[in-house]
Amino acid sequence: MLLFWISGLGAGIVLLHFVQKLLFPYFWNDFWYLLKVVCCGIRLQLYSWKGQLVTVLDKFLSQAKKQPQKPFIIYEGDIYTYEDVDKRSNKVAYVFLNHSTLKRGDTVALLMSNEPDFVHVWFGLAKLGCVVAFLNSNIRSNSLLHCVRSCEPRALVVGTDLLEAIEEILPNLPEDISVWAVRDSVPQGISSLTEKLTTASDKPVPSSHRVASNLKSPYLYIFTSGTTGLPKAAVITQLQALKGSAGLWAFGCTTDDIIYITLPLYHSSGSLLGIGGCIELGATCVLKKKFSASQFWNDCKKYNVTVFQYIGEICRYLCKQPKREGEKDHQVRLAVGNGVRSDVWREFVDRFGNIKMCELYGATEGNICFMNHTGKIGAVGRTNFFYKVFFNFDLIKYDFQKDEPIRNEQGWCSCVQKGEPGLLVSQVNKKNPFFGYAGSKKHTEKKLLHNVFKKGDVYFNTGDLMVQDQEDFLYFWDRIGDTFRWKGENIATTEVADVIGMLDFIEESNVYGVAVPDCEGKAGMASIILKPNKSLDLEKVYEQVVTFLPAYAYPRFLRIQEKMEVTGTFKPKKFQLVQEGFSPLKISDPLYFMDNLKKAYVPLTKELYDQIMLGEIRL
Repeated sequence: MLLFWISGLGAGIVLLHFVQKLLFPYFWNDFWYLLKVVCCGIRLQLYSWKGQLVTVLDKFLSQAKKQPQKPFIIYEGDIYTYEDVDKRSNKVAYVFLNHSTLKRGDTVALLMSNEPDFVHVWFGLAKLGCVVAFLNSNIRSNSLLHCVRSCEPRALVVGTDLLEAIEEILPNLPEDISVWAVRDSVPQGISSLTEKLTTASDKPVPSSHRVASNLKSPYLYIFTSGTTGLPKAAVITQLQALKGSAGLWAFGCTTDDIIYITLPLYHSSGSLLGIGGCIELGATCVLKKKFSASQFWNDCKKYNVTVFQYIGEICRYLCKQPKREGEKDHQVRLAVGNGVRSDVWREFVDRFGNIKMCELYGATEGNICFMNHTGKIGAVGRTNFFYKVFFNFDLIKYDFQKDEPIRNEQGWCSCVQKGEPGLLVSQVNKKNPFFGYAGSKKHTEKKLLHNVFKKGDVYFNTGDLMVQDQEDFLYFWDRIGDTFRWKGENIATTEVADVIGMLDFIEESNVYGVAVPDCEGKAGMASIILKPNKSLDLEKVYEQVVTFLPAYAYPRFLRIQEKMEVTGTFKPKKFQLVQEGFSPLKISDPLYFMDNLKKAYVPLTKELYDQIMLGEIRL
């Protein structure tokens, strides 16, 4: 009898397992992922119940005390232990404590490339309770000046290789900003941080200087080009930094991992997910000044890298490298990032070995994120009933011609069907707040949609179109509004148009992104209207864009039109232009292409077009 019941129980378990695999194939993947989400929330709640306010900096100090001699940063062969970084950042804090009037809550702008001193200065200022504003190291001139002014810093710290960029705008900086350079010899009007560091104390900085009032207090400003124009300083709170630091842990990284960071630290991926993630784990990071496809795998082997961060372009560049022997001879097991195309994903794994691709989605300032915890190729994440309990989001219908959400006769938005692209919006509430941007509140308000499904509701507009398939996997589809994505960066079309419009022979310009085969994102294209009786000066256009724009924002194509089509609200129409692309076969208007070798805009002939389409010319 007992044998009968045991056999029946076994058969029932096998049947249940079969039914689960058939009807709910992703049940356990979803279960373990949601369990991690819950554990993360419980951990934060436990700190709250104990009356503790634990920040990312507190966790770093705990790691420095727990494992002082463990390597934290490896940079160009040099090792910086947790204790080294702690002491060096103490020195930075004491320099500003003794030689400036900085106090808790003040903002300090940081313009530095990837290097250990980026982290030293960041943590040193954090120990004083300062809010650090990460400036994009690629921007120059008016864009850089705009970013500095918008975050209203009391001081600005610049790396030695970027000093020229600050010298260019120095006369136009507000007088109350003190400028510091990580360099021995500095020009007049700039103080040497390096000189002061030689005599500064490395003793622990009293915690009274940095105590945050709550987890919703600002920790960083990270600049982002959203759907509404010029770069804006997104407010990153202590809470957001803590959530970001849990990302690597959620994907299965451990304290024994060695994480390779080639992404810029001024981006949230490199700083919050990368550096913050290493702190959460107590792991080691190999920091690279700039990504190099030719050195990538050599570095991975040299430093025994087990995890690396990526954007889609990185994986594509690696796949474009000439094949070599032993390409699977490495210890990399995980790759964490976003934006890799399905075809590149497959090619990358086939060529370089059994590396688990951990794709994710999230906007720097957003209140929603997705993580592809199942490894489904091409998806940025997956949703289900339980996930929507934690993150209330929807994909709503969008009018591509009018460039706005579709509302019915009653004024409400409606959701798309599965398989259809829709605008991703996330409800703003106490559980998932939106902290907005520094400076003018109008920028924060522009990112919000009101009365979406009912009166009084508020949703964050991600500016991204997504598709949800029949199995509830989510896929990125496109960007909307006045931005497009290229080289891992969001390009503000209005900023590019303003730079081109400064030329005295241009009446108007309309900037948009166009698809290029085998390229992530979209390449920039500018439709230009010339002033009456003025002729096009291609040399001046080239000189203008390379002087005032970062390389990733250069318009790769120009189209000269006689008149500009506008919408009912007098905004330039983009939809038709995007559809037509840059094909001289479809377009009768004069077309030009930015030739990197000739350093000039040249006529876009059919031969050049064919070379671009075949990938023979690299953009």
